[in-house]
Amino acid sequence: MSNAPIYQGQSIQVEKLDGGFAELRFDRQGDAINKFDARTVKELGEAGEALKKDGSIKGLIVTSGKDSFIVGADITEFGANFQKSEEEIAGWAYEANKVFSAIEDLPYPTVTAINGLALGGGFEMALSTDYRVMSTSAQLGFPEVKLGIFPGFGGTVRFPRLVGADNAIEWIAAGEQQKPEAALKVHAVDAVVAPDKVKAAALKLLQQAVDGKYDWKARRAQKTGKLQLNPIEAMMVFSTSKAFIAGKAGKNYPAPLAAVTAIEKAAGKTRDEALKIEGQGFAKVAKTTQADALIGLFLNDQLIKKKGKGYVKAGKKVEHAAVLGAGIMGGGISYQSAIKGVPVIMKDIADKALDLGMDEANKLLSKQVGKKLTAEKAGHILSTIRPTLNYGDFKTVDVVVEAVVENPKIKKSVLAEVESQVKEGTIIASNTSSISIDELATAMKHPENFLGMHFFNPVHRMPLVEVIYGEKTSKEAIATVAAYAATMGKTPIVVKNCPGFLVNRILFPYFYGFLGALRDGADFVKIDKVMEGFGWPMGPAYLQDVVGIDTSHHVGDVLAAGYPDRMSNTTGEKTALDVMYEQKRFGQKNGIGFYKYETDPKGKPKKVADPTTYELLKPIQKGQVDMSEEEIIDRHMLPMIIETVRCLDDGIVETPTEADMGLIMGIGFPPFRGGALKYADTIGMQTILDKCAKYAHLGKLYEPTESMKKMAAEGKTYFPK
Repeated sequence: MSNAPIYQGQSIQVEKLDGGFAELRFDRQGDAINKFDARTVKELGEAGEALKKDGSIKGLIVTSGKDSFIVGADITEFGANFQKSEEEIAGWAYEANKVFSAIEDLPYPTVTAINGLALGGGFEMALSTDYRVMSTSAQLGFPEVKLGIFPGFGGTVRFPRLVGADNAIEWIAAGEQQKPEAALKVHAVDAVVAPDKVKAAALKLLQQAVDGKYDWKARRAQKTGKLQLNPIEAMMVFSTSKAFIAGKAGKNYPAPLAAVTAIEKAAGKTRDEALKIEGQGFAKVAKTTQADALIGLFLNDQLIKKKGKGYVKAGKKVEHAAVLGAGIMGGGISYQSAIKGVPVIMKDIADKALDLGMDEANKLLSKQVGKKLTAEKAGHILSTIRPTLNYGDFKTVDVVVEAVVENPKIKKSVLAEVESQVKEGTIIASNTSSISIDELATAMKHPENFLGMHFFNPVHRMPLVEVIYGEKTSKEAIATVAAYAATMGKTPIVVKNCPGFLVNRILFPYFYGFLGALRDGADFVKIDKVMEGFGWPMGPAYLQDVVGIDTSHHVGDVLAAGYPDRMSNTTGEKTALDVMYEQKRFGQKNGIGFYKYETDPKGKPKKVADPTTYELLKPIQKGQVDMSEEEIIDRHMLPMIIETVRCLDDGIVETPTEADMGLIMGIGFPPFRGGALKYADTIGMQTILDKCAKYAHLGKLYEPTESMKKMAAEGKTYFPK
């Protein structure tokens, strides 16, 4: 079928096929995927020119030489592009769009063969042709809102005109990948076929369009004309969707609403005018702090995944694992290992605990049946978790995760015992949230094979695992456990041993900011409301209830001993946490903490206000004050920022990226703020120092580090633009 070249670039090739057809193929040299970087957009423009000049072509098919079609824009180029002014960004988007419009305006029918992922700009490319044929294994979508932006290569213009405003809004505002059935249902594609039939089916459709069986000119007129909605329909579609999206996305995620506004504003315009409106709206969201943080977050995630792959190469492959200590946590870890293909022995000293652990694993697997697993597959996975009361087969395991009670004496005894039962070179990891790895290592004959592996609760949901190395931990042990965490579908962040490790060490100064604000008369319900408005999934009082007041109290003691200058209670006065602890108000686990907990109809705990909390807090408060929102935010966030900087200065983590990602994945730091260090960059270090000076009277917790002062003086940031 072949093949005179019309255009040859580094990302795009155009060839003539038999029957007067041409094929425009995206096939980026030296890369496993196709993406839209500046070079590819430029080449598409040149390819479009070459196609327009050749008068012998009757139809065009657009294909990919990779497993995916086009995965989207090159996000690494956003940083520099988005530094430009709004006008310049809008102008850039409009110029780029001329390239897609040139393909759309070719004087013959065009069909895209979507063989794999077509996301963002990749899907927009497909929309610029008249028809689309999709593989059963492909997926489509507009993920842009997850980066704080919205489609900028014509997606808000062509897509609503093709599938209707309501369907387009649903796809664009959700940012999810869509399967072939969904695409066919809304007419985003014209056919779905088996993967090996995509190109042939696209050529057949192209031939039918050329033969007049399909009215390709009418289809094109639909995409380039005005949106077909009468005023009443338009009012209903846009006002309903805007109200729904505003409620769901909230004020902290402006992109979905901005996308709807762009579609609405452009509804009565033809394509080129509509594209100008899209470009202006795109430029506005591209300049938001949310877009800056979310794009940074995406790039940080890529960096951490790359680091994770490095550990996988450097570490030993874990073929078989063991978990010591069943129960909810042990069951959760065992489930996570088994579902990702690593069989696990789960040991405890009591049948009751083993039953609890197996029940937890079974419950989690049952939830996957009908979604990702068949009942048979779930049963097989469960059979790869073997409960036991003895060390019988421990000689076969590569890694042991110890998950017994958080007590140094018990942990040391168990660790010494298990070490005597495993083969030489087996790595032993303690799932501890606060006990020093060096302290626990004193019980080991081979401390080089020992380290921490801190899972977050609930294990199956929380993406982070802290891999904590002690003074004597070997590099191979670190790499092996980090690789095992990655195999389990988790993101490992390697941290140096210190009291609280990374996440709890940074979280607790935030809690101390909360306790100080309560002492000075603030209302805990208002604090929660303000911090949730700031973007936290739950405010500090609610979070302490969920963590467990007794757990917080215990970890607080560990941190007070580790950092007495700023985390110990030097006044000797009782804190709100002490009051709750003494009253045995342990939070969600026993139904009462700062709030009371009732069970909702789905069996989940639901918080309700409890007036007695105010009575209990009165004796430790200096009267009542209506603290401003700004003061509440500053008093919570400054200690957190400062402690994150201290962790970086102390070498607890290697990079600002790992520090911020640890907070986002470990404690739900608001993603649209990018992490504590990114938030500091957004506000500006000098502003942070000015705020610290305002609260200097509150003590060391609010004292900036020398590195922060130096950074402000030099005008530097943690994440250079």
